[in-house]
Amino acid sequence: MARFVDVRTMVAWTADRGPEEIMAGMIDYLEEDFRRWESFDKTPRVASHTPFGVIELMPTSTDEEYGFKYVNGHPSNPARGYQTVTAFGVLADVHNGYPTFLSEMTVLTALRTAATSAMFAKHLARPDSKVLALIGAGTQSEFQALAFGRALGISSFRVWDTDAAAMEKFARNMAPHGVEIVVTGSAAECVEGADIITTCTADKTNATILTADLVRPGVHINAIGGDCPGKTELDAKILELGEVFVEYTPQTRIEGEIQQVAPDFPVTEFWEVLLGRQAGRTSPEQVTIFDSVGFAVEDFSALRYVRDAVAGTEFGEEIDLVAAPEDPKDLYSLVAAVAPAHL
Repeated sequence: MARFVDVRTMVAWTADRGPEEIMAGMIDYLEEDFRRWESFDKTPRVASHTPFGVIELMPTSTDEEYGFKYVNGHPSNPARGYQTVTAFGVLADVHNGYPTFLSEMTVLTALRTAATSAMFAKHLARPDSKVLALIGAGTQSEFQALAFGRALGISSFRVWDTDAAAMEKFARNMAPHGVEIVVTGSAAECVEGADIITTCTADKTNATILTADLVRPGVHINAIGGDCPGKTELDAKILELGEVFVEYTPQTRIEGEIQQVAPDFPVTEFWEVLLGRQAGRTSPEQVTIFDSVGFAVEDFSALRYVRDAVAGTEFGEEIDLVAAPEDPKDLYSLVAAVAPAHL
């Protein structure tokens, strides 16, 4: 039997625990897994690109557990009444290959992406950061704001989106949290006075939504919208303003902002910062850039966290996913036991 968490259960659990509490717990799991980064089997995700979007498989494993996520990215979906991103994920026991845990990952990916952003910022942004600028007020925006509020104490948010309704949605959803929301009229206005800048747009294009002249000393940039070939958000000159931090270099070179620069452009993998092998922020004036594309280890962490958090609770159900005949070599016996006899 495998434990299964569907969308309705994930939403109920998130509402019951609170997204801030969940993302705080998830950061602990993420940091644990990033610190054992070298123990993971890693590969860039397998992507199938079409004119409509991309469908990806994201696998990884340790010597104890295997995990993968199925995820799509279809920027035109909202105009047709669909989500831009949907996903589900699986954990399995590597000793026998049996799946042990399955979960929806549309909601969970939003939580894990925001938790990952906050984890990077916790270690790379200035400790006195107070203002977060959000360029892009889509699906990820509220999760980002809540994660940064919990992990870094951010209580002032500036937002800009070409879609006025999306900004209104963000302001409405964030109102109960008692934080300052400033709706702005441009990217330039949005980043005024910001300590941290998050870029999160969905268009599959080489866009420039943030230019180098808008980046002031000491800012931490959380670039999370560029996550596949031909999809970027930053002026390439920004990458030369400070240190660029990544999850898994081979994947980021294909999908991240650094696809715009030379293949030998220097970057720092974040796990090395956590282990003290590489420096993070070195001065208050330094510009730090998280070139985020999302990596399988983060999904592995998120799935582990949910599995452990819902164990022994009413959230989730056991499903009969793996056939188990009495004789492992006689799979047909299961059919024969219930099939009518035919002469």
